[in-house]
Amino acid sequence: MNILNILKEIETVDPEFNERISPRRAAIKNMTGFGKKVALSALPLAFGSLFSKAYGQTQPTDINAILNFALTLEYLEAEFYTKGVTAHTANAGTAGAGALTLIRDDENHHVDFLKSVLKTNAVAKPTFDFTAGGTFPNPFDGGNYDVFLALAQAFEDTGVRAYKGQAPNLMSNKTVLTAALNIHSVEARHASHIRQMRKGRGDTTLKPWITGNSRGSIPAAAQAVYDGEQLEMQADVKISGIVVDGITISAAAATEAFDEPLSYADAFNIAKLFIKS
Repeated sequence: MNILNILKEIETVDPEFNERISPRRAAIKNMTGFGKKVALSALPLAFGSLFSKAYGQTQPTDINAILNFALTLEYLEAEFYTKGVTAHTANAGTAGAGALTLIRDDENHHVDFLKSVLKTNAVAKPTFDFTAGGTFPNPFDGGNYDVFLALAQAFEDTGVRAYKGQAPNLMSNKTVLTAALNIHSVEARHASHIRQMRKGRGDTTLKPWITGNSRGSIPAAAQAVYDGEQLEMQADVKISGIVVDGITISAAAATEAFDEPLSYADAFNIAKLFIKS
């Protein structure tokens, strides 16, 4: 029985059927590849850098390309925290320095893991500019600890959404998908903890999660990290307005309860702000 052919036949009598089930149709197509083992070594990359002009902003289509995209984001975070721990141990205090050191180590472990999987196909580490060409003050200056934490939050929130955005493209290889989801959840823990650290610094309105598409007190240049998070619809159901035990779910609560994926193009545009070469 060919499920995809059955769906095609249904579409001939119900033209709106395809539109209604298009996300599910894509999922069904992906399910057909679950039993196939994808050899990473059989998917070599022809480019030297993920962010080269030849690669551009095209959505990666093979496992290696997606992992190299993740590796580039991990390179960025690993270097950011490595420099940050050196610069801000005194500013962070004992507990804060311990947390930042743990996050630094996690990010470096992610880099080591992805490089071990990709082997010779791993892209080279780019050169980073964490001021984004002067858009942000130097986050490693001793007096800019709060700038460092704000950027840390933006990077972690980007990572969480970027991994979520690429997860469907890893469905053909369950081993790699599982590893990516393991990293994804750790990035989410980082994001929540950084937010708590910033709240302890005086940003009392900051929550451990995202409300709507609000960036909070982070500079406007980071707004792209949060765009798209304001959705109130999930699986064709509008969450806001639902009444539960006499309480109406607000738009804010609806958006806080669900994280949205970040597309490759959007994550690329955020990352390239900090990449010199």
